[in-house]
Amino acid sequence: MEVPFLDLRDVHARYADELKAAAARVIDSGHYVLGEELAAFEREFATWCGVRHALGVGSGLDALALILRGYLGLGALAEGDEVIVPGNTFIASFLAVSANRLVPVPVEPDPVSFNLDPACVAAAIGPRTRAIMAVHLYGQLADMPALVALARRHGLLLIEDAAQAHGATRDGRKAGAFGDAAAFSFYPAKNLGALGDGGAVVTGDARLAERVAALRNYGSDTKYHHLFQGVNSRLDEIQAALLRVKLRHLDEDVALRRRVARRYRDGIRQPQIALPDVAHEEQHAWHLFVVRCHRRDALQRHLQAQGVQSQVHYPVPPHRQPAYAELREAWLPLTERLHEEVLSLPLGPSLGEDAVARVIAACNAFECPP
Repeated sequence: MEVPFLDLRDVHARYADELKAAAARVIDSGHYVLGEELAAFEREFATWCGVRHALGVGSGLDALALILRGYLGLGALAEGDEVIVPGNTFIASFLAVSANRLVPVPVEPDPVSFNLDPACVAAAIGPRTRAIMAVHLYGQLADMPALVALARRHGLLLIEDAAQAHGATRDGRKAGAFGDAAAFSFYPAKNLGALGDGGAVVTGDARLAERVAALRNYGSDTKYHHLFQGVNSRLDEIQAALLRVKLRHLDEDVALRRRVARRYRDGIRQPQIALPDVAHEEQHAWHLFVVRCHRRDALQRHLQAQGVQSQVHYPVPPHRQPAYAELREAWLPLTERLHEEVLSLPLGPSLGEDAVARVIAACNAFECPP
């Protein structure tokens, strides 16, 4: 049998009875949108993140877009303003910016962590810069102390794209508790994943929270009273109930991910496979275990032949996508090299010891001319 990249059936089998009971509770309630389950999840998730406010929305992209839209409405941003973003990220980080008629300014990553490089951010700040979007790539926090200091020095908003970082910490603080606001995704494969799509905005800014709460619900604060031109982006009651179950298990699940990552880091000894360079392994949430290899495609074919699934996150950076043809001339050589070399190995809280050993053995058996 193959080693799956991530088997969500196995993930959910560990607390299937709790999930089924939660779904049944919602079905029996007769209330399916903006009800008590969502309100309870928002309280619990805000407390878990260490922030005052959490608002469930339809997706991680919606969460990012609504944060920016909220700040536009509050006057902290204006159309045409620039938002500094990492060059190596999923396209959603860019889409949220451009959807609000703001301008994404991609910069190079730190060559060790692959996260936003504060020095590159500082060099990119210009007269139209109004915000920095820090993406916690693969489950490792960006250098938030440096980015917080930089944002304060220049009077910029600091927004966390925490879609991959549920459970990542630094100095006792979790992802989402560093910036002015943060966006989480609950896509099923995330560390905290729904059984469908979903997302959340978390923030300590009461004015932004109030604005987003209305924007996600047609711009309405009370039924049929519309303050703003909003959207329909609401985390539904069943997903909220299921996420409440999974949130109770999240710390344990992240610990299991760390255990797998530690075994990989201790066991993989193929010189052509560069392992993640992590300063504080116990603070990494390990959404993905991403290695680098100059012969990435050959490595992926080898692993597949050995019965080990892998994925590429992501093969083409946003500035090279047809959707962002206006950015095609951006000079981001490190970003482009990373996207040619990265490969994600199987990782999840239900990955067994035998499967981990098979992945390690398959990696160590890789032979390819350098």
